[in-house]
Amino acid sequence: MRSIATMLAWISLIAASPADSQSWSPQPWLTDLAQAKQAFATKYANLDWLEHDREVTLASLFDEAADHLQSARSDEEAKTIMNRLIKRVGDGHVSIDWPRIAAWQRTPAAVPTTRFDACANLAFDENRNTPGIGASLSGYHAVGEPGPFPAGTIHFHRRTVGIIRISRFEPQESPATCRAAFQALHGSIDGPCDDQCQDALLTWSYDRITRALEEQVRALQAAGATVLLVDVTGNEGGSEWAEAAARIVSPKPLTSEALGFVRGPHWVEQWTSLASQLRTAAASADAQDRQRLLDWAAKAEQSRERAAQQCSPGQARSLVAQSGYATGLVGTAHAGEFAGKAWADLVFNIAQFPYHDSVWSGPLAVLVDDQTWSAAEQFAAVLQDNRAAVIVGARTGGAGCGHTNGGTPTVLQNSGATLELPDCVRFRKDGSNEVAGIIPDVLTGMRHNDGSAFKAKLVEAHLLETINLATNLRAR
Repeated sequence: MRSIATMLAWISLIAASPADSQSWSPQPWLTDLAQAKQAFATKYANLDWLEHDREVTLASLFDEAADHLQSARSDEEAKTIMNRLIKRVGDGHVSIDWPRIAAWQRTPAAVPTTRFDACANLAFDENRNTPGIGASLSGYHAVGEPGPFPAGTIHFHRRTVGIIRISRFEPQESPATCRAAFQALHGSIDGPCDDQCQDALLTWSYDRITRALEEQVRALQAAGATVLLVDVTGNEGGSEWAEAAARIVSPKPLTSEALGFVRGPHWVEQWTSLASQLRTAAASADAQDRQRLLDWAAKAEQSRERAAQQCSPGQARSLVAQSGYATGLVGTAHAGEFAGKAWADLVFNIAQFPYHDSVWSGPLAVLVDDQTWSAAEQFAAVLQDNRAAVIVGARTGGAGCGHTNGGTPTVLQNSGATLELPDCVRFRKDGSNEVAGIIPDVLTGMRHNDGSAFKAKLVEAHLLETINLATNLRAR
C-alpha cells in the first residue's frame, strides 16, 4: 500500500503534466521561428549592427532558440522562448505582439458608462507626461506657463541654468492641447474624429506645442538663464518633430543624420510615391522651383533603384542602402526657407512645423538616460553630431530609426503573432548606427530605477563640468 506522501507525489506529477501537454509538439513553433529568421534576414534594418557591433549572429541566435523550443512543453513556454529571443536582440524597435485571447474565451465586456472621448481615442494621455530629473535639482524654481514643457531655473556656481522638460516629442502627452484643438476647430469632443478631423487636430496640436516650446525658452531667457539644460530622460520618442525642437534650442545650424533604408518593396513603393508627387508639383511650379523639384524627383528615382536591388538574405551590409537624411531629401535648411510651398514637407519633413531657428543661442546641454529612446535619441544625436550641445547622463536605450508608413510587419503562421522590425537606419556623423545608443559626453552613472533625488545628486556632481564644456563648445 502506497504511503500518503507517495500518493501526494503522484497527484502533484499529474497536475504538473496534464494529458494535453504530452501531445504538445514544438513543430508549429519551429515553423514560426524559421519564418521569423527569414524576416530578420531580409527585412531587419539593423542586422549589420546586430552581427558586427553586438557580435550576435542570426545563426547562433535562432539555433539557440530552436534548441530551447525542442525542449518546451507548452505554448506558454514557447512564447517565453520567443520573447527571450526578441529581448536578446536588444533593439528598442524590435517587438513581437501576441494576438489577444480568442473571442470565445473572453468575458463579455461591460457596457461603457463614460462618454466617448475623442482625445483618449487618439492616444492623448497625460500619463505620458513624466516629471524627469531637472525639477529635482537643488533650488529649482518654476518659470513660464504651465503646459507640456515645464521649465525652471536653478542658480549654480554663479550661473543661472534654465531647465526645460520634454517628456515626448509629440502632442499626445497633453490632453489639454487636444481639448484646446477641438475648441479652436469648433469640433465636438464627444463624437468620432474621422481622418480629416484627425489631420486638422494634429496639425493644430503640433503648431501649439511648437509655440509652447519657444515661449518657454524665451521665458527662461527673461529669467536670466545663461545655460540651457533640456531634460529628455525617460522620453520614449515621438515623431520627426524632434528635429524641429532641436533647431529651436540649437545655437547653431544643424544637418540631419544620413538615412538608411531596407532594400525591398516597402521602400520601392515609398520612393516611387515621392518621385511621383515631386514631378506632379514640378508641373505647376515656377521655373526655379520646377528645376529643384525635378532634381529631387531624380534623386528619389535613384533611391528607388537602390531599393529595388536584390541582395542575398543574411548579407547584412548589402541589405541597407543609403539616401537622403532623417529630414528627407534635404538635410539642412533655414526655418521658413520653403514657406508657402505646398510641397515643402516632401523634401524637408519638418517644414510642416512653424518653428524658428536658434530661439536659444547660448550654451546648451541635453540630459539623457537609459530610458531615452527613438526620436529622443534622434534629438540628442543631431545636436551632438553638430557640436551644438553637450550630452550628459547615461547611455540611451538604443532604438534608433523605427517603422515608416506602417513598417513591414510579419504575421507568424502558427501563433498569429506580429513581428515588427525597423525598416530604416539613422547614421551618425562617424558612420555608426544610432541604434547603438547615444553615449554622453559627461557620464553621471545614474540608472533609470534610481530615485529622483539620487539622480539629481549625480547630475549635480557633474553639472559644473557640463556647463564648462557647453560654454567652451558654444565659443568655438
